[in-house]
Amino acid sequence: MATAIDPIELAVFKSATHSIAEEMGAALRRTSFSPNIKERRDYSCAVFDSMGQVIAMGDHMPVHLGSMPMSVKAVMESMTLRPGDIAMLNDPYAGGTHLPDITMVLGVFAAADAESPVMYVAVRAHHADVGGLYPGSMGLCREIYQEGLRIPPVRIVEGGEINGAILQLVLHNVRTPEEREGDLLSQIGACRVGELRLQELIAKHGAERLRRLTVALLDYSERLMRAQFAQCASGSYTAEDFMDSDGFDETPLPIRVTITLDSEAQAAKVSFKDCHPQVKSSINAVYAITYSAVYYVLRCLLPEDAPATAGLMRPVIVETERGSIVDAVLPAPVAGGNVETSQRIVDVLLRALAKAMPDRIPAASSGTMNNLTIGGVDHRTGKPFAYYETIAGGMGARPTADGISGIHTHMTNSLNTPVEALEYAYPFRVIQYGYRDNSGGEGQYRGGDGIVREIELLSPSTITLLTERRKFAPYGLQGGADGERGISYLRSGETEEELPAKCSIQARAGDRIRVETPGGGGWGEAIVETPRIEHIAREYSPE
Repeated sequence: MATAIDPIELAVFKSATHSIAEEMGAALRRTSFSPNIKERRDYSCAVFDSMGQVIAMGDHMPVHLGSMPMSVKAVMESMTLRPGDIAMLNDPYAGGTHLPDITMVLGVFAAADAESPVMYVAVRAHHADVGGLYPGSMGLCREIYQEGLRIPPVRIVEGGEINGAILQLVLHNVRTPEEREGDLLSQIGACRVGELRLQELIAKHGAERLRRLTVALLDYSERLMRAQFAQCASGSYTAEDFMDSDGFDETPLPIRVTITLDSEAQAAKVSFKDCHPQVKSSINAVYAITYSAVYYVLRCLLPEDAPATAGLMRPVIVETERGSIVDAVLPAPVAGGNVETSQRIVDVLLRALAKAMPDRIPAASSGTMNNLTIGGVDHRTGKPFAYYETIAGGMGARPTADGISGIHTHMTNSLNTPVEALEYAYPFRVIQYGYRDNSGGEGQYRGGDGIVREIELLSPSTITLLTERRKFAPYGLQGGADGERGISYLRSGETEEELPAKCSIQARAGDRIRVETPGGGGWGEAIVETPRIEHIAREYSPE
């Protein structure tokens, strides 16, 4: 007769699987080639049970982690992984997010002759270029086929050997093949680290005991979420916010949500039934993104040490309309849905929850990842380069504290590329990098300030911007003021012009691109007017 799961044993197991995901991320970071992964940490790692249900996530990118289970399911449905196999995919319509995010999935077996995996590990990393119309693969497009190479689930590793034909197919369709190869091999290595550590757990507990532990962990997560819903006031709470535009015309695009909380049933329904239809622009989000945003927001209601497993979403229904900007269908382009629309979905969800629990929900943060992509030929090496960065903004003020300045929030958890790494890796000179003073909203608690980042190009380049919150400011809550909207400029000689929020332009050596990111909204009515703290910006002269 099987023995019950001891709570202490379950806690140790939870920590062990979380540590495995963290170690996978550390291995990827140490061995990767691109600054986007090595410095910005634009990646995520997770551990799954035999059914493809997530049981542990690293403290990585929320937009990746809520959607990765769908990539694992896509692999399970399309192929049977054998010992030594690793699958690769990036298809947004098969559990992916957008094309630059390439996911690898490995099955972990209890024995070399076993027929099916007892667990899975997955690694997702944002690659700085996967082909398409624009360097960096993050520009405005009319259909997904223009955005880059779309990869269905395929075996990149078979029986322990890299599939050279598949690898070369990818490398022949990107602008920076050496960097891409290095990052792909790093992902393979990170999968192997996860496999090794899980095999150690299997050896310690046995496959059956491990299965029981995963079931118990999933059930525990479900109980935590249901307990949270039991404490909420039952009712339906609605909210709306807007995307500035699709980038091709100036029509605002509404995103609306109704959250129905049922404290008796200890459940919730989240409905996006009245959102704008999908557009012929790259700001569409696939269902995996919307689901991931809901997952993230509800996870934030729980204690920090609550296990982030698939069990959290068992009492939650997420409804969307197929063909809308929150549930796009082929051939909709989706590069910006992952980075921009995901942030607005979070803003709308939090705005609705603020009506149900006003003393717990913060004001809106910057609400955009401020995507900046620069590509061209490096005059120092004669080789193509592709630089991609999301630039931090201000965090929304909280019910008990000011917002933090210059930080990535919500669906992104990355870092800014350090000045030294940026100037070493790319033909750039950083002119200014500092806080954008007084850009956070006033209130009892003030929103965090955004960032000013100005870069001088040392080689002719293509600049691509994919940004939001240039028209609709990050909202304040409970009487707090809105944060400042973002703005971008191109300086060429003595001329400076404001750039559209979403655009791709050709720039000359010596031109400068400056991005000023939004501040966070304020929370509560200001009691006493106090002077703002002046941040000291770091400036760099050409000398």
